[in-house]
Amino acid sequence: MISEIVIQIIDVVKNFPLSGGEIPVLKGISFDVRPGEFVAIVGPSGNGKSTLLNMMTGIDHPTRGEVIVLGEKVHLMSEEQLSVWRGQKIGIVFQFFQLLPALNLFQNVILPMDLARKIPAKQRKEKAIQLLEMVGLADQAAKLPSAVSGGQQQRAAIARALANDPPLLVADEPTGNLDARTSDEVFGLFSCLVDTGKTLIMVTHNEELARQVPRVIEIVNGTILHDSQRSVSPKQKLSTC
Repeated sequence: MISEIVIQIIDVVKNFPLSGGEIPVLKGISFDVRPGEFVAIVGPSGNGKSTLLNMMTGIDHPTRGEVIVLGEKVHLMSEEQLSVWRGQKIGIVFQFFQLLPALNLFQNVILPMDLARKIPAKQRKEKAIQLLEMVGLADQAAKLPSAVSGGQQQRAAIARALANDPPLLVADEPTGNLDARTSDEVFGLFSCLVDTGKTLIMVTHNEELARQVPRVIEIVNGTILHDSQRSVSPKQKLSTC
């Protein structure tokens, strides 16, 4: 493992089969992500942004090329290996929250700890409460997802993604179903997490939020059109820290 690099995407090609052949979605994508970076992946719909994110988490696999995350060749891991690895190393935030509807917010947050067994059993309850406090939901812990707003569900999903203290967070359109104010709150929370040393990769169509991310990778027609870095001033940076 190269300790200076969290993610290595090396000449990744992804084709999807069709009845008459294959359709190329990613055409030789390569880039690295270093510890503590906040990266937004942007571009038109259907250009492979979510597919690329899914390959970083092992949900999908490249047709060709290498995907190395936290020193592991993700594209070569078995489903069993991936399940254990994801539970301990990566926090995933989805557009549609994907909280378990029959569990309250506290139970949704503690469940990944029980599954991964990375956190000692005696510490899990306290950690789940601390995470809900961090996202401003301690007073909602006993409520089912259906009893809270979309923004609160997404904050609970972020707390769940942090349950096992993963070094890497990936978020697929995390503000896609939220209003502007709530999107700003979620983005501010992401900024705080990066400030604590997390590495965060976010796919987004929200151009206003993308402009406030230090590094933006734009994918068009299956290739990287731009990979730009810029400083984000305190005035630009939305933060709830």
